[in-house]
Formats: sequence, C-alpha cells, structure tokens
Amino acid sequence: MITSVFDNIRISALLTSVSTSWLDVDRFKPLMGEATVQKFKKSTGVMGQYVSPEKQTTADLACAAAKEILEGRNICVDEIGALVFVTQTPDYAKPATACVLQYRLGLPMDCIAFDVNLGCSGFVNGINIAASLMQSSKLKYALLLLGDTAYRDQILNTLYPKDDSGKMLFGDAAAAVLLERDESAEPIACAFRTDGSRYKSIIHVNSHHRHLKWKEYGSLMDGVGVFNFTITDVPAMINEFMRDAGTTPDDYDCLVLHQANLYVMKQVAKRTGFPLEKMLVSIDEFANTSSASIPTALTKYYGNENGDRIIRPLMCGFGVGLSWGIVDAKIKACDILPLLKTDESFDDGLVSPSEQEE
Repeated sequence: MITSVFDNIRISALLTSVSTSWLDVDRFKPLMGEATVQKFKKSTGVMGQYVSPEKQTTADLACAAAKEILEGRNICVDEIGALVFVTQTPDYAKPATACVLQYRLGLPMDCIAFDVNLGCSGFVNGINIAASLMQSSKLKYALLLLGDTAYRDQILNTLYPKDDSGKMLFGDAAAAVLLERDESAEPIACAFRTDGSRYKSIIHVNSHHRHLKWKEYGSLMDGVGVFNFTITDVPAMINEFMRDAGTTPDDYDCLVLHQANLYVMKQVAKRTGFPLEKMLVSIDEFANTSSASIPTALTKYYGNENGDRIIRPLMCGFGVGLSWGIVDAKIKACDILPLLKTDESFDDGLVSPSEQEE
C-alpha cells in the first residue's frame, strides 16, 4: 500500500450539508411490499435519506458548507490557496466544477482548483490530495469539498433496472473540510490501494466516450464481487495499517467507515477487532452518500460537541475503482460543526432543454 505522513497540517473544520427534505424509506412499501422494505432496513440500516430538490446540485451543498466554515471561522478567502472538489455528480461535463466553486466562493486567482472523480473512497483520497498540495507549497489553507447527489443521480435509474432498492440505499449530501497549516499539529497518516482490474465491479458507461450509443442501460454492478471486496480487502488493509503503525483499536476513539450498508460495516469492524460501540453509524439517517459518508458519521456523533476534546478516528473509505484508503488523524471535536440544512441553488444564467420546451 502507498502511505503518506503529513506534518504541521491539521483538519481545522469539517461541516456536512444536506437539503431540508428527509424522506422515510417506508414510502416504498406500496411499491415493494412491507416485507421487502423491512428486510432492507434490517440489513442495510437505512431508515431514510435527505433528497435535494431538482435544481440543487452537489456543488450547491458543498458551496453552502464552505461558506459556513469561512464565515463562521472568519477566514480570509485570499488565504485559500487550493480547492479540491471530489464528486461523481459534477455540475457540468466541462469546465471542472471546482473552477465554478472558486468563483462562487470568491477565492483568489492565485488558487489551484480541480475536480477529482472518485466515489466512496473520495474523502480519504481528498484529504491526501489537499494535504499533499499544502506540504509541497507554502499554503496556509486548503479547501476540500466533496459529496454526491447520489439519490437522484441518473445512475440510480439504471443501476438496479429491475429492483428499486437502489433508490432506498442512497442519499444526497456534501461536505467541506478546511485544512490548515499548524506547526503544532500532530501527523496525519494515510494509506491507499487501487485495483483497476476490477473496474467493472461498479461502472456507469452511457453518455461517455467509450460507449456513445449505449443509452438504455449504462450502469452495472457486481454485487457479490463488491461485497467480497469490502469484507476481505478492506479489513486486510486496516489490519496491515495498524500493524505498521504499531496501533490497535484501543488507540482510536472510533472507527469511521464509508457507510456502504450496516451489515458490511459490522463485518469490517469484526474483522479488524473494533467493538461495534466504536463504529460510527450514520447510514440510518443519511443512507449511502458516497464520498460524504465519513463526514456524515463524524457530524452525527460530534457535530454538536463543544470544548477542545481531541478525538482520534480511524477513517476508511472504499468503493468504485476499485479503490480504498485510510486516514488516521486527530481532530478537535469542536472543529466538527453542526449539520447544515439548505435548499439554496446557483443560477448560472443558462437555460436547460426542459425549460426551453416550457
């Protein structure tokens, strides 16, 4: 596994944002039957999800979260030297949505901004990328924005062509993370793996250049293969990471996994020696929110905590790619901010085809 250690950099703020609309999965009972929905809830842990209105994108949620941090912490935008936006649901095919967010947030032109196309491993990879930019430069602050509007993403209409359970599994959320240079900060340790030989395990091909004419059914998922990956490769990497770091589950306040589904998470905890009471669970309220799922868990458990108590979470994201990674960092609980609910959206002045027809 590739490893990184970052000195003098800390996570100084983290904020998760969602829409104001939360929907109970029981609404699927008339369509799928009560027994099916109850079985789904028991195995996945999902009770409902936040669903964004039609015109609210991932970028809108991320922008609102970033503004809340910058204004609440009285951060001068001219000191933000990097903006990394991790998403699989960008606003446009081009330009990179990060460039639009740089403009919307009023960040200086002396700021690098780019998108990263990653899903469930996006948070841990994003921390590594943003911290790397800071360590190789003199940046004081970097912004990591991430998330997906996964519930209403077009992939949900095709990923399970004969099974609406996919629509119960995913939710919409985004997060903003402020990384700050701090000479007194304790190291952030990261580790990563990628297995591109299994790229077909989770794949969405239509509307892109490899299969331009594949319109009807463009998404595929190897459910058994993905399940086996999560309960074998993921815990193996966590165990290897702890062995190399000389740590055990006792050294961590919590295990924060990508919120794939409750059964998978319990299996990973069991195979890495973490007691279930140390495993943070937010999938019940937020569902699977892709790269935002680790922030949702941190927010749910620590978002309303005050004081300077320092927590040490072991954070692990895994999914599409296949890619998986770990971040071991100490964070002040008070730097994990309360959940933000917003329905704001950005008017870019363009008119959609549907609006033209109207």
